[in-house]
Amino acid sequence: MKKPFGQHFLFDTNILKKILACANITPQDTIVEIGPGLGTLTRLLSERAGKVIAIEIDKKLIGRLTENLSSMGNVELITADALKFPFETIKGNFKVVANIPYNITAPLIFRLLGYKEKIHSMTLLLQKEVAKRIVASPNCKEYGVLSISLQMYTKPELKFRVPSKVFSPPPKVDSSVVHFEVSATPFFESSDEALFFRIVKTAFSQRRKTISNSLKSYEGIKDALLKAGIDPKLRPENLSIRDFARLTDAVKIMHSD
Repeated sequence: MKKPFGQHFLFDTNILKKILACANITPQDTIVEIGPGLGTLTRLLSERAGKVIAIEIDKKLIGRLTENLSSMGNVELITADALKFPFETIKGNFKVVANIPYNITAPLIFRLLGYKEKIHSMTLLLQKEVAKRIVASPNCKEYGVLSISLQMYTKPELKFRVPSKVFSPPPKVDSSVVHFEVSATPFFESSDEALFFRIVKTAFSQRRKTISNSLKSYEGIKDALLKAGIDPKLRPENLSIRDFARLTDAVKIMHSD
């Protein structure tokens, strides 16, 4: 059974319990679950958390979901699109636990990070290749804009892989569970965050070139690189997030002179 919104149902109780263990849920927690499907994970969440807010977009599932969760008094079921849902209306802080549809993974994570002041953590079941890009470190091919953008405000940790055979229907690729500790403030300080992300995106748009060539649209980029202590012959994937932050500061100073 597959939802028209790209979701694959996960019924394996052992894996669901491993996800719960990664989420570190306490009776004091409010949990937001996105895409509860038929409520298998929702029931397990409700046994551990103070409150569960389950957001489901597929109206065809709501009837069965309501029935399956009828005995769970601490579950609030909401029919809504998580990409548009006003998370600021949720009282207090919360943790997110979700089996995210592959086709909305990045947009949904970035939308959630728009509420980073309210979110303690996210425990997400993701496509394996996306998970590898999210947790990637410098000097590997998976490292790029997604890695840097998410590691600026989260500490993502790849917990375990999930084979496709445990889903119904099985997707064409394996999945992984990633746990994110979320921070309201950046882990890496930059004097101009908008400029920082522009530089990162420009650099990785031509990732096979040297950093000085990929950023040649910035006047005086070689001098800025040297000022930041970065070898102009390195490629974008060789630079750490802290390197990009130092480079941003150097570019800003040069352009403000």
